[in-house]
Amino acid sequence: MLVCRPRPADAPIATRCALITALKAELPAALAAMQHANLAPVDLAQAAIGSGMAIFTRFSRVVDAQGAPVRVREALALINQAIDEALSEQESDFDAATRWALSWFAQYGFDEGAFGDAETLAKARNTSVEGLVAAGMLAAGRERVRLQTPDEQPGDWDPARLRDGGAHVRRLAYRLYVLSEQTQRVNAAWTYNALVQRWAAITRLAQQEIRMVVHACADGQQERRDSW
Repeated sequence: MLVCRPRPADAPIATRCALITALKAELPAALAAMQHANLAPVDLAQAAIGSGMAIFTRFSRVVDAQGAPVRVREALALINQAIDEALSEQESDFDAATRWALSWFAQYGFDEGAFGDAETLAKARNTSVEGLVAAGMLAAGRERVRLQTPDEQPGDWDPARLRDGGAHVRRLAYRLYVLSEQTQRVNAAWTYNALVQRWAAITRLAQQEIRMVVHACADGQQERRDSW
């Protein structure tokens, strides 16, 4: 869908630098809104271009340092760069172990890598290989390590410890989709894309489970009061 509106006659002229500043300031909020609406990761980057073009086209002209006009092709390149930066900056919301895992996944996926490389990256991310193993994220041998696959996670893992009602997981799925696409891990990319698309159903089922637990607890309390 394309929405066109008349631009005000007094729309200002902007420099290329001012356009970049506006993109960096406004695109993160636009991306967050799209993610909150469960827009499929496969569509996110394309949809975000519209938000970027809305910024570019509100100016009567955008000019570079020499006064030459910034054309649409260059504006699109700047928009895509700002989108990539905004998505990368979302990693700051994650804990140290998750940031380590994202960096490792971007390079190795679920394949093995050198223990020394894992240890160096862990120090840079303020975590440790031992802690990652203890958390169930990493399988480590004497010289090689690899991320645990989803199928290898323990069946008794309790998701109740997730912060922010699981919203971090949704943002993580978006980030993992982007990394999978960039590294041409097609199967992983579609898995994370499907997770986001089913997020509303997952949330609904989780809320139903919570209500059942609450009702069970209330019934149990009533039975105890009746017995008194």
